[in-house]
Amino acid sequence: MQNKRQENFFIRLFKGVIIALGFILPGVSGGVLAAILGIYERLLHFMAHIRENFKADFMYFLPVGIGGVVGIGLLSKPLEFLLEHYQVIVLWGFAGAIIGTMPSLIRASTSRSRRDTVDVLWFFFMLIFGGLFLFFMSKIFGTIPANFLGFTVAGILIALGVLVPGLSPSNLLLILGLYTPMLTGFKNFDIVGVFLPITIGGIVAMVLFSKGMEYLIENHHSRVYHFILGIVLASTILILVPNPYSAESISYAGVTGTTITLSLIAFVLGTLLGLWMSGLEEKYK
Repeated sequence: MQNKRQENFFIRLFKGVIIALGFILPGVSGGVLAAILGIYERLLHFMAHIRENFKADFMYFLPVGIGGVVGIGLLSKPLEFLLEHYQVIVLWGFAGAIIGTMPSLIRASTSRSRRDTVDVLWFFFMLIFGGLFLFFMSKIFGTIPANFLGFTVAGILIALGVLVPGLSPSNLLLILGLYTPMLTGFKNFDIVGVFLPITIGGIVAMVLFSKGMEYLIENHHSRVYHFILGIVLASTILILVPNPYSAESISYAGVTGTTITLSLIAFVLGTLLGLWMSGLEEKYK
């Protein structure tokens, strides 16, 4: 029995490492990975009804959380290196991964009810006006500083990426200028300056929004998913469009034919990866 408990602990620890990919890879959703690994519904129920079975659920998710921290620490350094030296190729690969998940999101949007006019309006509203808002966000509000408050916001967005399968918070962090500072903090294991505020923001968001998300998905499923579709597509386009108002925006200065070719290959491979991941989600959720 003890060996089985230890095995289960390490399995959940490994699941946490995998879910960490959804925290730091643009185009990858922590909610999708949690669904693939079979813990999404239990996590959502735990957060929405935290006092119902707190001790058992807390002990269940403790190794998942530890694994998430370990995964972030291990993966941040190589990802930071790739973005520094191969930004265009890597971002086109990320964009492909997001596009690859779109068919699954489209199917999910009509899994409980048929698409209607309001759904279509929701989608185009978020695609056009949501995209414009994200593009000019830094100009309107200024770049969010990479400080305790800024990383608390990052934690809130990361938690939303877990609560809403298909939503990649890293897309928004790139636009807000918090992504690279976050990776640097993760790489250096900056506990007080980065891990702590992200943890606080994540916990607050999970507690505050999980019940609401559970309600919205249950009662307004189609509306929620068309909202998500609009935001996902808009943020994906913005990853590939140079933005003079964002310090972390993609830059095509000095791009060669080789880089263009490799970027297109990365986009295709990313799309295939996204399609494969979406297939796993639908199989195992």
